[in-house]
Amino acid sequence: MNYFCFLFSILIFTAITAGCSTTEQPADLILRNGVIWTADTSQPNVEAVAVRGDRIIAAGSSAEINRYADNNTKIIELDGRFVTPGFIDNHTHFNQAAALLLGINLLDAADAETLIERVRGAKERLPDGAWIIGGDWGAYEDWEFGSSGETDRNTDRRHFTPHRDMIDSVTVETPVLLSRWDRSQYLANTKALQLAGLSCEQPVQGLECVDGRATGIVTEAALEQIRNVIPPKSFEQRLMEARTALNRLRSFGVTGIHDITPPDQFPVFEYLRDNNELTTRIYARPTLDKWKALAEVGIGHGFGDEYLKIGGLKGFVDGIMGNSTSQFYEPFEHTGGFGIWRDMMYPPGNMQQLIIDADAAGHWPQIHAIGDRAVDTLLAMYEKTIEVNAERERRLRIIHSQHIRDASVAQRYARNNIIAEMQPYHAIDDMRWMEERIGDRARWSYAFRTFHDAGVMLSFGSDWPGTNASWYPANPLPGIYAAVVRKTMGGQPKGGWFPEERIDVETALRAYTINNAYAAGEENIKGSITPGKLADIAVLNQNIFEIEPEQIKDVKVVMTIVGGRVLFDIRQNN
Repeated sequence: MNYFCFLFSILIFTAITAGCSTTEQPADLILRNGVIWTADTSQPNVEAVAVRGDRIIAAGSSAEINRYADNNTKIIELDGRFVTPGFIDNHTHFNQAAALLLGINLLDAADAETLIERVRGAKERLPDGAWIIGGDWGAYEDWEFGSSGETDRNTDRRHFTPHRDMIDSVTVETPVLLSRWDRSQYLANTKALQLAGLSCEQPVQGLECVDGRATGIVTEAALEQIRNVIPPKSFEQRLMEARTALNRLRSFGVTGIHDITPPDQFPVFEYLRDNNELTTRIYARPTLDKWKALAEVGIGHGFGDEYLKIGGLKGFVDGIMGNSTSQFYEPFEHTGGFGIWRDMMYPPGNMQQLIIDADAAGHWPQIHAIGDRAVDTLLAMYEKTIEVNAERERRLRIIHSQHIRDASVAQRYARNNIIAEMQPYHAIDDMRWMEERIGDRARWSYAFRTFHDAGVMLSFGSDWPGTNASWYPANPLPGIYAAVVRKTMGGQPKGGWFPEERIDVETALRAYTINNAYAAGEENIKGSITPGKLADIAVLNQNIFEIEPEQIKDVKVVMTIVGGRVLFDIRQNN
């Protein structure tokens, strides 16, 4: 930064902070007469907050904040409602969620009626000419959605296998290629088969035919033949998807996301930002192998602005629990396998070098590790990186941190200032299969309390929209509920799943607000309701500190404010 840029930034900061102690420049927006949890330890609870432009200029009692009002100030009466800093989600796959919301989500579909309904809905939402793709039907066939896993899995019912006849009548001119959750089968409708030139008259490997007629089930060569005729998604469709997803985030009070962002998503975010439509702040995380390309053009951690910036770089050590591919010391009890190492782990030593080089270039590696062996392996690589590159500004994270061997692993996180990037809803969804797969070892899965007691910073989010095996909601309230109660959304098991790992409400709320700001290196501009910070705020219909913890999952966001703008108001959206 040159001298003039530095001087300009000082002048701007002075202008902003001056507003905190004078009434000469009134507020544009005041929220008053509420119960406001600020996440600011120097002033944890206030009644009112004043905003000028996109910044908070004051927080205090309603009487104190009334000094900032004039005839042009918009005043929102909270009437005792609960207010929190806007939620920040530490882990999203925005483009995938957007595609599912506008397109089709079949994770909980396992019958013809649901399939037809979902296909019809996708056809109505998607633009003309768009394919209906994906869906991942049947992920909750063996266990009902919300199952605690206490009862035996469903082994009697045959798995649902759809037929093109189920959907042809609602997709006459719309090509469809749907997937089963484990990608063992795909369903194409007649239109897709025609476009790909597939028929039972000229059989192709992987085209299922019964009595000389295609069922629509395709695999292998037939599947590739269809994929080859699917056109690239239009930019307009990507914008439609993004707008749909942003609307969903606004309704849940999510004002920022740490997103796993593929290259073709950046132009979408940039277009929306430039047209004042990017209503959630994006901390975009490219993959770790991009560190050198970014460094060569001078892009480091934090490059960008307050709405869209380059964040940490994501790497992958092992697989996922849903597919039984996480790396464990001991085998899965249902398969006998130990999990897999991901591509970045090869050739041996590749991941270690990627981390060292990216860290040396000023990037912040943030790496996926789920099984206990994967977590320990990554911890060792982080320790080596700190040794090689010495102390420097870095916020290293272990993404998911789902399973550890014992409490000593949490102590190891703490010694090295490693952040546990976790998604608490995983616990109450994955419990349906965890004990079947790893038995008593599940005691150390999603060890929120163990990490907290060891002094490890907890960072919470959703992993929205989930994996091919699970659906995870973007709403932070079920996530807080999961961390505090450790029960399914239906309240099972009665005493909570490994209840010794429950945490208190404030710890969970901090993990969705100020902790995530810190994990991104943004604690000076967001994450708390503090003068000088961005006015990103969520208003809830109930005080989550006063209600029974089991009720937290049902709490609603009634208003979302981003940069001082009211972007969601439930009174206007009913």
